[in-house]
Amino acid sequence: MLSRNFKNVLVVSIGFLSLFTAYGGLQSLQSSLNSEQGMGVASLSVIYASIIVSSMFLPPIMIKNLGCKWTIVVGMGCYVSYSLGNLYPGWYTLIPTSVILGLGGSPLWSAKCTYLTIAGNTQADKEGKKGSDVVNMYFGIFFFIFQSSAVWGNLMSSLIFGQDTNIADIPEEQLQMCGAADCGLNNTSNSTTSRPEQKLVWTLVGAYIGVGVLAMLIISVFLDNIDQKQTSEFREKREPFCHTFLATFRLLKDRRLITLIPLTMYSGFEQSFLSGEYTKNYVTCALGIHFVGFVMMSFGAANSLSSFLFGRLARYTGRAPLFFLAALINLASVIALLLWRPHPNQLAVFFVFPVLWGIADAVWQTQTNALYGVLFPRDKEAAFANYRMWESLGFVIAFAYSTFLCLEYKLYILIAVLVVTMITYPIVEWGEHKNPTPPVEKSVYSGLKKDFEKHEKNIVAQTQL
Repeated sequence: MLSRNFKNVLVVSIGFLSLFTAYGGLQSLQSSLNSEQGMGVASLSVIYASIIVSSMFLPPIMIKNLGCKWTIVVGMGCYVSYSLGNLYPGWYTLIPTSVILGLGGSPLWSAKCTYLTIAGNTQADKEGKKGSDVVNMYFGIFFFIFQSSAVWGNLMSSLIFGQDTNIADIPEEQLQMCGAADCGLNNTSNSTTSRPEQKLVWTLVGAYIGVGVLAMLIISVFLDNIDQKQTSEFREKREPFCHTFLATFRLLKDRRLITLIPLTMYSGFEQSFLSGEYTKNYVTCALGIHFVGFVMMSFGAANSLSSFLFGRLARYTGRAPLFFLAALINLASVIALLLWRPHPNQLAVFFVFPVLWGIADAVWQTQTNALYGVLFPRDKEAAFANYRMWESLGFVIAFAYSTFLCLEYKLYILIAVLVVTMITYPIVEWGEHKNPTPPVEKSVYSGLKKDFEKHEKNIVAQTQL
C-alpha cells in the first residue's frame, strides 16, 4: 500500500505540474511574445515584486488560518488570473493580473513547502527514519514531477505556434545581432519576435487556462487537509495579528537565514536568465519563436530527471557536493554563452545549454528547499516565506535591468552573484556541522500520525501495489 503521506505528495506534485504547465509556458514566451515596449518582461518583474510584498506577511497569515490545502487552492486561482490577462495582453490587463499572481505566489509556494515538510517528518516518525532524509526524498519526488511541466507547457506552445503560416527564414544580418556578440537590446524589432497569428495565441492561452483550472480541482478534491487540527487550534487561540504579520521579519534575526540570502537570490537570477534572456537573445533571435518551446522542453526534461536523482542522492553525498556541482555547471555554461555565436546550423547546441541549466537548477531547487526545511523546522511558514521573498528579489532585479543592460553585462552579473553564493553557502554548512539544528519534538508529528491512523478506514485514495 502507498502511504497516505506519499499519496499526498503525488497529489501536490500533479497539481503543481498542471498549474505550471500553463504558467511556465507563458513565462518562457513573455520576452518574445509580448516584446512591445518590454511589456512581457515588465509583467514578470511586477509578478516577482508582488511576491516580495506578499512574502512579508501573507504566507503565515493564510497558512495558519486556512491551512496548507486551501492556501494552495487560493494561490492557484491567482495564477489562473494571469493566464486570463494574456488573452488580451496590454498594460491594463497584464500588470493587474501580474500583481494578483504575485500576491498569491508566495502563500502558494510556502504552503507547498510547509505541507511537504510536515508530510515528510510525519512519515519519518511513523517509520523511525531520519526526518531530513524523508523530506529530501519528498522534495525530490515533487520536483521530478513538477519540473516536467516545462516539457508539456512548452510542447503545447511549439506545436500550436508551429502551425503559423508566417514563419520566415532569418536573414544573415540579424544573426549577427544574436547572443552576446551584440548588445541584445534591439532584438525586439526583428521579425522573428513578432506575435504569431492571434487565433493561435488564443488557442494556446485557452488551453493554459483549462489546465490551470484542472490543477485547482485536483487539489480541492484529492489532497488531504493534514494540518486541519493545527489550523483550528490556531484560530481558536486567536494569536495577535501583529505576531503572525511579523513572523517573516522576526526570522531575519537568525544569522543562518541572512547567510542563505545570496544562495536564494541566485536561484532567481539563474531562472530568470534562462526564461528571459536565453529564449529571446539566443533561441528566438536565431531560430524563431516557434522553437522556444522545443528548446525549453529539454530544460524541463533534464530538470525533472535530475530532481528525482538528486533528491535520493543527497542522503549519500550530502548537500554540499551537489551545490558545488551545480555552481561548476552554471559557471562553465555562462562562460560558453559569452563566447558562443548562435547560428541555425548549430541546432544541437541550442539544446545543450538548457539541458546543463536544467541539471544545475535541479540542485538549486531541491536542495535549497530541503535546506530551509531542515534548518528551520519550528518556523516553516516564515522560513519558506523568506525563501520566496529573496528568490523573488533575484527575479525582480534580473527582469528590471533586462531592457537596458547589454547581454554581456547580464552574464557577468550572473557570474558575480554565483561567486558570492559559493562564498557564503559553506558558512551555513559549517555552522550546521558544528551546531546541528535539533529536530522538532516527535510528539508534534506523532499527534499527526495518530490523527491519520484514526481516520485510516476512511482513506479511499491508496493504491495496492
